[in-house]
Amino acid sequence: MMAIFREFRPWLTLLVQRRRRFILGALLVWITLLAGLALLGLSGWFITASALTGIALAQGIPARLDVYVPGGGIRFFALVRTVARYIERLYNHNTVLTLLADLRYRVFGHLTQLDDARLRGERASDWLSRLTADIDTLDNFYLRILVPPLVALLGVVAVSLFVAIWLPSVALLMAVTLIVLWVVVTLFAAIWGFSHSYQQVVDQQSLRRLIVDQTQASAELLSYQSSRWHRSLIDTQERQAFSNQRRLGRRTALMNCLVNAVSGLMVVAVLWLASLVFAQQLVSAPILVMTVLIALGINEALLALPASFIKLGASYAAVQRLNGLTCDPAPLNSIVMFAEQAGVAISASQLSLRYSQSLEPALDSVSFQLPAGKRAVITGKSGAGKSSLASVLMGRLKASQGEVAVGGVQPWQVSLERRADQFAMLTQQVDLFDASLAENLRIANPSADDAALWEALGAVALDSWVQQLPNGLTTAVGEKGQQLSGGQARRLALARLMLRNPSVVLLDEPFAGVDAATAKHIAASLDKWLVNRTTIFFVHQVSSLNLLPEVEYHWHLEAGKLKQNSIEQN
Repeated sequence: MMAIFREFRPWLTLLVQRRRRFILGALLVWITLLAGLALLGLSGWFITASALTGIALAQGIPARLDVYVPGGGIRFFALVRTVARYIERLYNHNTVLTLLADLRYRVFGHLTQLDDARLRGERASDWLSRLTADIDTLDNFYLRILVPPLVALLGVVAVSLFVAIWLPSVALLMAVTLIVLWVVVTLFAAIWGFSHSYQQVVDQQSLRRLIVDQTQASAELLSYQSSRWHRSLIDTQERQAFSNQRRLGRRTALMNCLVNAVSGLMVVAVLWLASLVFAQQLVSAPILVMTVLIALGINEALLALPASFIKLGASYAAVQRLNGLTCDPAPLNSIVMFAEQAGVAISASQLSLRYSQSLEPALDSVSFQLPAGKRAVITGKSGAGKSSLASVLMGRLKASQGEVAVGGVQPWQVSLERRADQFAMLTQQVDLFDASLAENLRIANPSADDAALWEALGAVALDSWVQQLPNGLTTAVGEKGQQLSGGQARRLALARLMLRNPSVVLLDEPFAGVDAATAKHIAASLDKWLVNRTTIFFVHQVSSLNLLPEVEYHWHLEAGKLKQNSIEQN
């Protein structure tokens, strides 16, 4: 039990931060429950009292009944129940959405701290599952495992105290029965369904991965005539998931039967015991009917518990996967300072990098020195190790062997904030958000005015194109920049980079997707912007070194090994 609590504890802290919303939401649920019970009990009392009064009058026995007070009470509780239910649903849904935002923010924060090796160690679909499916499963923990049992327990206490005003023995019977049932439903259901609900999350993840593979790799599976074999794997996993889900459903149904059976027997016992008290004329018939109806209605508070607690294992599995994202970052050196205007030197000595489960190293004994403020180009074919070397220099990967220093310190020892200020990299994969051109540019510099944005766009030869757009800088780029061509998206990313003031700049294929004239314009802009910045260009082939401004060093990567080339001007 303590192990389970330790796994949940980091995520419970988010709930503590929203404890006022949580408590108010639980209070609204409790008020709704009590209003419903009050409506049911008072209606039974009023109907019984009205019937008995009518019978007495029919037999000529003097009798009177105030219909206004109970009638007003019925209308009041009906209105309270309706309004409280509406407000509770609205408020608690808003609370849940807020908690989901907090959860996704925390998980995304963990993802940003993972190095490239860890990010590449799992598929993109797995990371997406953690941001969606796992968090949605954890949402079940907040919404169904914390609030309902608390409300049910408080409801049992309130009802027992109310019934004790007229029938103490009946109230004691109700309290003992319902509290024991509450304990059994919460603890036993959680233990009984833990392994199956845990397995349900594992099955869903495996099934999701297989289906994604079937969709994304359909051409390859057909080419290798493996499509039928892969579909058989999906069918087998699906049958296993359905079998486990049926077992979990049976256990949930059995727990619901237990709640209904015990509650029904309790109602019979309440009716019998209250009848004995009524036979002694210690309580009136309307009170007896009201007590029985309240005992019958409190069953509603316990019926929601089995289905929730029997899936505790699913929440635990999701929490374990999310906790696996928490990394132990390397010690941060907050004293490290880089010059604001002058570049910093980069050096590597016998640098090697090997990915887990890889037969060959991605980088093998790489050594070089790049003085501060100088520019270099590293060429190499796809898979030669250029991206791996760039990740090491950016501090996104830690070398397996050897040493690398940027400004005299190892880059992964620099804090993320400092690296974001002083390092800049243009990657082959451009990340644009579903927002306007201006908003995507201001990610690099939120304080940049429109003049700075136009200057950056001019540097990459996009200003004339943007000026022709009806909405100008407010033009939406679409999800992942789908409204732009590949060349436009890369130039927009480069313009965003040029809004910053880094000391170290790594540019991966900065001239890809543009014509010769545009490439020359961008090269001239880069020549001005890269003054006093330590710069490395990563390109596949250098067809014209004149396109690379002021490059003094040329290295070539081949199979992870770095070779020095001479600079030739064409």
